[in-house]
Amino acid sequence: MTDIDVMLFAGGLGTRMRGVSGDAPKELAPIAGRAFLGHLLDYLAAYGARRVVLCLGHLADHVTAWLAQGDTNRSLDVVCQIEPRPLGSAAALGYVRKDLSTGTVMVMSGNTFLDADLRAFVASHRLSGADASVLCVEVEDAARFGRVEVGPDSRVRRFIDKTPGRGVINAGVYLFSAAFLDRLDTTDTGSLTRDVLHKMPPGTLHAHIAKARFIDLGTPESLAVAASVIGGRDT
Repeated sequence: MTDIDVMLFAGGLGTRMRGVSGDAPKELAPIAGRAFLGHLLDYLAAYGARRVVLCLGHLADHVTAWLAQGDTNRSLDVVCQIEPRPLGSAAALGYVRKDLSTGTVMVMSGNTFLDADLRAFVASHRLSGADASVLCVEVEDAARFGRVEVGPDSRVRRFIDKTPGRGVINAGVYLFSAAFLDRLDTTDTGSLTRDVLHKMPPGTLHAHIAKARFIDLGTPESLAVAASVIGGRDT
């Protein structure tokens, strides 16, 4: 991943996490004795990432103050961009487009984690020839997330509304070509997933299904699971 810029969405309100993280954003929620964002940046650095662009919004000053303390991997160049106003994820990606200079860009949420092999994801994306790829994972209960129907050609057939039971879900990690980013409607105030990717013609998106544990930091209940997964990793 030395030649891939990484963009992290880290500007959400995180209202469900306030009982755990107080006034801090959920990206700074304490996990295994350290801010979650520190674990996530170490994870990216372990796969060779060199440059990360953080798209900040709500409580951005907390994140910049944390970065100033130096609790990040020194091999990473971390760039912060603060939204001028609350933007949808599609517009937020467009807002930081000028800071993403590589031919392929990884885009990911700053409040989810999965211990997937990112090298395998990159290799799968490049072999597919697609302009856009989504990293997927199978979970025991897809009720909170919605499902992804993937064909035998590893192309996304459709996204399915939230239904209970085991299923393949979108893990919130993407690889986009520069050409795809340039075509993105930066005026779209909606969701990158719901309003852009879900509306793409069937077979356009490449899907890489990883065997990995997935954590969504959207609720306080997920923190106990996060500590067991992230705290046990050798980063």
